[in-house]
Amino acid sequence: MLRPSFVPPPPIRELRDLTRYRCDLVVARTAEKQRVEKLLEDAQIKLSGVASDIFGVSGRAMMAAIVAGERDPARLADLARGVMRRKTDRLQEAFVGRVTEHHVYLLTKMLARVDQIDADIDRTDEAEAFLTDLDTRIEEQISPFRSLVDRLDQIPGIAPVAAAVIIAEIGTDMTRFPTAGHLCSWAGFAPLARESAKRSKPRSTGRGDR
Repeated sequence: MLRPSFVPPPPIRELRDLTRYRCDLVVARTAEKQRVEKLLEDAQIKLSGVASDIFGVSGRAMMAAIVAGERDPARLADLARGVMRRKTDRLQEAFVGRVTEHHVYLLTKMLARVDQIDADIDRTDEAEAFLTDLDTRIEEQISPFRSLVDRLDQIPGIAPVAAAVIIAEIGTDMTRFPTAGHLCSWAGFAPLARESAKRSKPRSTGRGDR
């Protein structure tokens, strides 16, 4: 289907390594945040039932206070900022829990892990500012393809990071794909009808890399 075999040039392969690593970090950060939410639930802290994002400014301040030893629901709720202050009563109810030293220990570790992944993705610590962070590295690697990134960025729902991922995964030489349908099929997004016992079972053509 492809002509010839699709082997991206070195710059594209290097970009792919970076974008896939960034994706892995985002997945790891999401998993760690889910562990934090589960831990709070175990401590009977229902913060996620009030805050849409427990890792927002208010949520982080509240969790930091819990780690520091604060247990008073009223004082914890008073750390809310912005629109969260409208939910003070609900927050007080959410903080009526059973936080033990075990919860505090794990919460400390988990929050530190989330912060470390954030640093790996977005920026380096001030003490290590001389090191190049991952996003900056991707920006440097994508610079020769800036015009293509800008064109992809015009598509609704595609931001610069997604544009970089697209280029990293399919390259820039579209002559390898005779038609748009070939590209969709290669990526595993083309529909494929399968029939069994006179019942149609629509499926995609494959499972491409997410």
